[in-house]
Amino acid sequence: MLRIVLFVLTNLAVMALLTIVVKLTGLDVYAYRRGGLNLSGLLVMAAVMGMGGSFISLAMSKWMAKMSVGAQVITQPRNAEEQWLLAAVRAHADKAGIGMPEVAIYDGPEMNAFATGMSKNSSLVAVSTGLLRNMDRQQVDAVLGHEITHVANGDMVTMALLQGVLNTFVIFLARVIGTLVDRAISGNRDGGGGGLAYFAIVMVLQLVLGLLASLIVMAFSRWREFRADAGGARLAGRAAMISALERLDANHGESTLPKAIQAFGISGEGGIARLFMSHPPIAERVAALRAAA
Repeated sequence: MLRIVLFVLTNLAVMALLTIVVKLTGLDVYAYRRGGLNLSGLLVMAAVMGMGGSFISLAMSKWMAKMSVGAQVITQPRNAEEQWLLAAVRAHADKAGIGMPEVAIYDGPEMNAFATGMSKNSSLVAVSTGLLRNMDRQQVDAVLGHEITHVANGDMVTMALLQGVLNTFVIFLARVIGTLVDRAISGNRDGGGGGLAYFAIVMVLQLVLGLLASLIVMAFSRWREFRADAGGARLAGRAAMISALERLDANHGESTLPKAIQAFGISGEGGIARLFMSHPPIAERVAALRAAA
């Protein structure tokens, strides 16, 4: 799958770091004490931090994915399986009109694959050893088509833009609410505020609002999975895409992918409730493909 939680952990970490930098440079205190709240200035600062944090996360996505799962990029095929894998990805990339992605294999018992990267022409497609062992080539080909469709649809950049906008409002609202709460606690004393209490309130609010914002990101993630399934069906055949999803459903278990990139995988349905799922239930995805036929 693609785009959403290379963000969640990475994006939250980057946002926390940027918040600390703003605190250390005194920008928060300056915004706090500028005669009431300088809302326009605060919004500009929030936009710079929010969009910046999101695109920093996007820029780190390939590196973080490789490090998280120990993915080994195929530079020189060592066997017939790796040769076939490179050829299949190249064929789908050519059909989709994108540059050849890096192709990697990572050690994992579950059947999974993911795609990520900064742009359509600088991406990574990785598959688990469990996927290669437990699916036939037609099914694996369909999974690769699904991942290539994520790249071709520009899901990575779209996710970064969506996350950036949400980050902006999270940062802005956290500081507005934090200012009001801190002033109420301090009794609106002149010269008060902007200290450690205000900083702590803002950090907590950013975390809570960020989790709420993730519901929107998850909803978008579920929607794009249907699009990627349709793209996989176009590239590899509808029957192969349905067969691959049914194979996943029959052997569905707990994903061993790190939480930071679970939403990028072909399988895995996210959290314990639908609102927190990064993927729709596989039965719904299969039904959508059959209905489209």
